[in-house]
Amino acid sequence: MNQICETVYFEKPGKENTEETLRLAKKRADELGIKNIVIASYTGYAGVLASETFKGYNLVVSAGMMGFTEPDKHRMTPENHEKMEKNGAKVFYHLHAFGGLGRAVKQKFGAIQVDEIIAHTLRTLGQGVKVGCEIACMACDAGLIRTDEECVSIGGSGGGADTAIVLKPSNTHRFFDTRIREIICKPRP
Repeated sequence: MNQICETVYFEKPGKENTEETLRLAKKRADELGIKNIVIASYTGYAGVLASETFKGYNLVVSAGMMGFTEPDKHRMTPENHEKMEKNGAKVFYHLHAFGGLGRAVKQKFGAIQVDEIIAHTLRTLGQGVKVGCEIACMACDAGLIRTDEECVSIGGSGGGADTAIVLKPSNTHRFFDTRIREIICKPRP
């Protein structure tokens, strides 16, 4: 069955697109009957808004890793973490699938790693598409979503959300089984 689906292209990337991204993502998730939603939210700003928008869904909030900017610290405020969990979201902290040890090798020796090549390739479609693929893999790795069910994955370009995609996720070590099925919205680079 062929479908005609709307894709929205934002004039600029950024936080100002968050509410519209969430509205479009929810609309498409409802049309497709998708209940698994993954969103990147390091401070909790987008995660709190998503937890209000997606009550009753399996909302997974990718909160980044401890120590990314400073050892033993993360950027999520305790208030935002509490609001998301109160609204039923599952918040998890993790190593970046397209970083981690590869980033350590690059910082120490200056050598580019395979994970960086994948990240840069996905960025040709936009930072949020890269983030969407990465957080879906990490959510699968954490057992928070399944690989045999589509999800809507929401990312951004450095604060807030400006990209939403429908994908069939995979675990990180099976990344090439991931399938981007639809782009709901993204900035037009």
